[in-house]
Amino acid sequence: MAYTVKKLAELSGVSVRTLHFYDEIGLLPPAYVGEQGYRYYEEEQLLMLQQILFYRELEFELKEIQQILSQDDFDKLKALESHRKALYAKEKRITELIKTIDKTIERIRGKKKMNDKEMYKGFSPKEQAGYETYLVNRYGEKAKGWIEESKKNSKDWSQDQWSEVFRTWDEICQTLASLLAENKSVDSKEVQVVIKKHYDGIRQFWTPNRQTYIGLGESYLELAYKKAFKKYDDHHPRLAKYLADAMKVFAERELK
Repeated sequence: MAYTVKKLAELSGVSVRTLHFYDEIGLLPPAYVGEQGYRYYEEEQLLMLQQILFYRELEFELKEIQQILSQDDFDKLKALESHRKALYAKEKRITELIKTIDKTIERIRGKKKMNDKEMYKGFSPKEQAGYETYLVNRYGEKAKGWIEESKKNSKDWSQDQWSEVFRTWDEICQTLASLLAENKSVDSKEVQVVIKKHYDGIRQFWTPNRQTYIGLGESYLELAYKKAFKKYDDHHPRLAKYLADAMKVFAERELK
């Protein structure tokens, strides 16, 4: 059975926009193009899309996925076995995090005691350390000052404050993805209003100047940063570049 882009989007949960993008970069071309330019996908493409989604779930970058899938010796069965193993490990960590949430809720409600160490069970100090190492390697010793300032400014935050930060960040990504889909220029008023909100959010942790804010935007494009921090491709395949370009415009206009 052949699926149109629209039908495949409904089946897989991947947006039509993303499927078009995957075709553009050669990651997932359709089986054939029919009349009026409609793309059609068959079983082979459905299986490849499943592989792409598994790798995305495991936080592989699109370029990495493309390299893996294009190898002559790529074996779908071996890849699935590898995915299963990795997802089992991820499931175990998520289960720990859920238990931590439940215990924290009970602690807040006064129903159960919970020591401070338990509050962080399931989180990865290794990932945080890796992110901090990345910053120091990229920006040098001055990054240590930003890290310390950030920790100092947020050390007494409540869970509600952290939740608001994550909610705002997600809202920024969603709004920018919509503006990108509408082909709004990065120097447009609509985009720059969102970037001001982004800059104000960063200032809760540390205060970038023109150079460092541009540098932060550039770092969003780098593989090491994406692996250490939240990925953007879930919102739009080109969001990281769009965000970085808009930040550069804001910095050159507003910062010293």
